[in-house]
Amino acid sequence: MLRARPACGGILLRRPGPVGRRGYWRTVGLTESIISELDTDHHFVHRSTIPTMHFQDSLPRLPVPKLEDTVKRYLAAQKPLLDDDQYRNTERIAREFEKGVGRKLHRDLVEFDKKNKHTSYISDPWFDMYLCARDPVVLNFNPFISLNPDPKEAYNSQVVRATNLVVSSIKFLNSLNNEFLRPDIYYVNPKWSQSRLFKKFIRLLPTSVSWYGAYMVNAYPLDMSQYKRLFNSSRIPKLNKDELFTNEWGRHLLVMRNGHFYVFDVLDPGGNILHPSEIQAQLIYILQDADRLPEFSLCYLTTEDRNTWAAVRQQLLEAGNEDNLQKIDSAVFCLCLDNISPKNDTELSHCMLHGRGFNRWFDKSFSLIITSDGTAGVNFEHSWGDGVAVLRFVNEVYRNSTRHPAIVPHSSPAALSATKCERLKFKLNDSIQSAINAARMKFEETNEKLSVRMFEFRKFGKEFLVKQKLSPDAVFQLACQMTAYRQFGKIISSYEACSTAAFKHGRTETIRPTSILTKQCSRAFVEERSKHSVAELRSMIDECSKYHRRLQLEAALGKGFDRHLFALKHLSVSRGDPMPELFLDSTYQNLNHIILSTSTLHSPAVHLGGFGPVVPDGFGIGYNVFDTWLGCNTTGYLNRELQEFLRCLEYSLNDILDVLEGRPLV
Repeated sequence: MLRARPACGGILLRRPGPVGRRGYWRTVGLTESIISELDTDHHFVHRSTIPTMHFQDSLPRLPVPKLEDTVKRYLAAQKPLLDDDQYRNTERIAREFEKGVGRKLHRDLVEFDKKNKHTSYISDPWFDMYLCARDPVVLNFNPFISLNPDPKEAYNSQVVRATNLVVSSIKFLNSLNNEFLRPDIYYVNPKWSQSRLFKKFIRLLPTSVSWYGAYMVNAYPLDMSQYKRLFNSSRIPKLNKDELFTNEWGRHLLVMRNGHFYVFDVLDPGGNILHPSEIQAQLIYILQDADRLPEFSLCYLTTEDRNTWAAVRQQLLEAGNEDNLQKIDSAVFCLCLDNISPKNDTELSHCMLHGRGFNRWFDKSFSLIITSDGTAGVNFEHSWGDGVAVLRFVNEVYRNSTRHPAIVPHSSPAALSATKCERLKFKLNDSIQSAINAARMKFEETNEKLSVRMFEFRKFGKEFLVKQKLSPDAVFQLACQMTAYRQFGKIISSYEACSTAAFKHGRTETIRPTSILTKQCSRAFVEERSKHSVAELRSMIDECSKYHRRLQLEAALGKGFDRHLFALKHLSVSRGDPMPELFLDSTYQNLNHIILSTSTLHSPAVHLGGFGPVVPDGFGIGYNVFDTWLGCNTTGYLNRELQEFLRCLEYSLNDILDVLEGRPLV
């Protein structure tokens, strides 16, 4: 029998009620009675008419796809990767699975889903996937997002930028805790997002039907369950399976400088934010105090494989470090004050993705990183949530810190701070010191192998492709397929992430950009250039674009095949059943050996995003198609192959441009 388990399999300690209604000016003593809509920027990022979690109860549930549809989509994704004999064997195995053990697993999964309407069928398996993984989180799981500079140059000094971003982050936290944060809603018609009448109408609806009210005007609220893990949270290493820990009573900030740990309260018991001048003073003190590296930097342990780190953490607890670890785990978030200034985007990516190891605590839900020149970014642990929540946080904090800065460049720090800043000191025995050194050496060895390369193509972008009636995302993905075919002589397994946040406790679904159509198009552009007319090649591009749009829609609606098969496999393993032949098939394993792992994001607040490759011989491709150009931030452990991939990518994009402008290929 299947039994429902608590989501995340972790510990969640909640605050007893709303806090933060009196603002951050403790010394002024503001009271709730004088707070108005006009001055909410002093206390919150904004005050939403619609409560933050208003739609959560009535969100639609993630559908469990029909098994026959999943098998059909699975085989469609396999076909371009296999020869005829391989495909016939894979098809036989898939059909037997559909008629046999797969049917029973699917029936049990559907029954389990019906009994657990508070969540989605993929939520627990997806948490387990992340938390049971034993690879280090750095490079393998944690992505990063770097922010654009503050438009006002003088505000980009390290202390000013850090103070403003910290204050805006706590405003975001207060807005979330008080249900003042606007709900995530996708508006098909953006005019409704500005309609006061619509917002007041929706607010009056009971939470059990509020989603349907938004749906009436073609507005689609998104799941916000992940936000509860954004603050005061950490991933705790445990043997074989980690644990997510959240303590919403935590009021202190964790600050790292040169491998040293500092904590000080940024909120009082009433939820008031520490005065910005006091935060500024504390950060200046920390920068002056942490003037040299520790002999043994504990941070390297968070770069270890999880079982090793779990064992060393137990040693730390036994050595008398429990209070310090508790302060790290329960901190509102981690602020990393780096002493480097990246000279270019490649150095910036290395800094935000992994840094130098000694000034990061990679297990925190997120770390806000500020370099010496005021460049800011976020590195986040991935098990608790996906990019939707983090990107929303980045957008709001960037907007608030640049439009309503808490301090200005000539602001004076508080002369004396009444808030105690504590430097955490750890008891490290010989065994722990040896473990730190071993972790440091492994971390440095891995980082030396990682290559990061920037790519920009300035000849066309979204505007041109839309005029051509093409999907910009589809064109970039097609270019990647053509590039792989040109470089490797074959189509290879590819992955594009797609959010399923339109559903309660949705996570992600996989878009499989590799298809029979992209294979035919790639072969035509690479091997059969002289055999096809421009019109024929253009027609192939059009068909690839249409098919990719269909895959995007299916994935967003929860109608992909990857998560369904993953849930069936997870169910089989959790019950101790013999592994179905489908999951033992080498072609299934090859399909999930992702050579091209891709993801895209776009925001006025974001300068750059990136992540590591998911397999040793693969590439991590964070890309964006802007109005007039496109680019990507790529990572890989095979430097020559990565450079060749980008060279071929430029070639492929030029070929596509020639065809779209009616020029024959030469």
